[in-house]
Amino acid sequence: MSDDSRPSPPAARAAARTAAVIPAAGRGVRLGPGAPKALRALGGTPMLIHAVRAMAASRAVSLVVVVAPPDGAAEVKSLLDAHALPERTDFLVVPGGQSRQESVKLGLDALPPGHDIVLVHDAARPLVPVDTVDAVIEAVREGAPAVVPALPLADTVKQVEPARTPGEPEPVVATPERALLRAVQTPQGFDRATLVRAHETVTGEVTDDAGMVEQLGLTVVAVPGHEEAFKVTRPLDLVLAEAVLARRRLNDGF
Repeated sequence: MSDDSRPSPPAARAAARTAAVIPAAGRGVRLGPGAPKALRALGGTPMLIHAVRAMAASRAVSLVVVVAPPDGAAEVKSLLDAHALPERTDFLVVPGGQSRQESVKLGLDALPPGHDIVLVHDAARPLVPVDTVDAVIEAVREGAPAVVPALPLADTVKQVEPARTPGEPEPVVATPERALLRAVQTPQGFDRATLVRAHETVTGEVTDDAGMVEQLGLTVVAVPGHEEAFKVTRPLDLVLAEAVLARRRLNDGF
C-alpha cells in the first residue's frame, strides 16, 4: 500500500474538507416505467435535487459530485443549473458506469485534492436530515475509517432457504437476534484514502461501500440514523415521501 492510500490521522481529518458523491445513474425499475428514479418528482422537484440539497445543507460539505447516467450528464447538469442550490457549495456532474460500484468509483476519481472526507449518498434518499449528515462527518473526523447511519429493526427477521420458484413457501432456518441488527442508510462517510483503496482492491458484488471497507479488515461504525432517511424504491415510498415533505413545508417552511 502506498503512502497516499493510508488513512488520514484524526487530527488531519478534523480540518479536512468534505465532498459528497451521489450515484444517480440507476433506472429505478421498481418505481415503474417513466423517468429514472433520481429524476422522479417529489413535491414538484426531482428527487435528485432534494438529495443534492440535503448534502449541501451541511456546512461541512464543500463539494457535491453527482454521477449521472452514462448518456445523461448534460441533462443532469442542466437540471442542477435550473434549481436553486447553496452558493457556498460547489457542484460537479460526471458520467456514471454500468453498476453502482463503478459509478461511485468514477465519482471518486473526479474529486479534486483537498477533500479528505467523502460521503456516498443514495439519490433515492432525498429527505435525510442535516443532523444525520453532520453526525456521519463528525464520526469520520474523530477517527473512524467508515461510518454508516443505522436504525434498529422494528420487525423480527427470519433467515430462510430461498425458494427455487418465486412465490413458493420458504423454510425458515434461523431467527437472528434483532437487538444485534441494524438497517443501514446513507450518507455513508469515509476517510477518502480508505474508500479509494477499497474501490481499487475489493472485487465482486457488494451492496454498499461500507461493506467494501469491511472486506479490507477495517472497522465500520454506526451512528444513529433517522426515520426520514428512508429509500424511495416503490410507489408507496413515494407517497410517504410526499407526506413527509408536505409536513416539513407546513411546520418549517422547508
